[in-house]
Amino acid sequence: MTDRLAVRADDALIVVDVQNDFVRGGALAVPDGEAIVPLVNRLVGAFPSVVMTQDWHPAGHASFASSHPGAKPFEVIAAPYGEQALWPDHCVQGSPGAALVAGLATDKAFLVLRKGTNAAVDSYSAFLEADRKTTTGLAALLKARGVGRVFVCGLATDFCVAFTALDARSANFETFVVEDACRAIDAQGSLAAAQSRMDVAGVRRIASTALLG
Repeated sequence: MTDRLAVRADDALIVVDVQNDFVRGGALAVPDGEAIVPLVNRLVGAFPSVVMTQDWHPAGHASFASSHPGAKPFEVIAAPYGEQALWPDHCVQGSPGAALVAGLATDKAFLVLRKGTNAAVDSYSAFLEADRKTTTGLAALLKARGVGRVFVCGLATDFCVAFTALDARSANFETFVVEDACRAIDAQGSLAAAQSRMDVAGVRRIASTALLG
């Protein structure tokens, strides 16, 4: 059982990709994804600093199966920067699917970070693009604001949440994933694999009750 964690002035909450295309009826719906919104809103209200991310792809993005003749969604191809999973077209810039979910408490966020804007490179993480070299600048911004601990929630646990948490840890933030404020795709063991990587890296996996009681 996780001990109670008091929210501190140097804490930041990162709410990852709670967008229409990742919830029921969306192009790449995460099972039960819409269910996290009330809990995410409670967490937003508890934190002094909140960042929200949006997948924000141009049409024809390299991660779309439709951009590769003969390819199907969920296949994995070799990209110039390494393996790339292919997805249905999703979160296209300016589309309804790319919008943050209605009812999400966005007003408290000091930043909405749009990622995946480079047509040739995917970006699961809020900190680094998939080439693992191109930074979003988020780590420097959080450090400039005096943030020491990062808490991550959102969609999906095994992809964008995990990559964000791992990169936060690599940037020397004490890092937590609020598991009940996330949902996973869990394709071919991807959730267990992501949890193992986070455990090895020193990311702490907690329940929201540790923060909210």
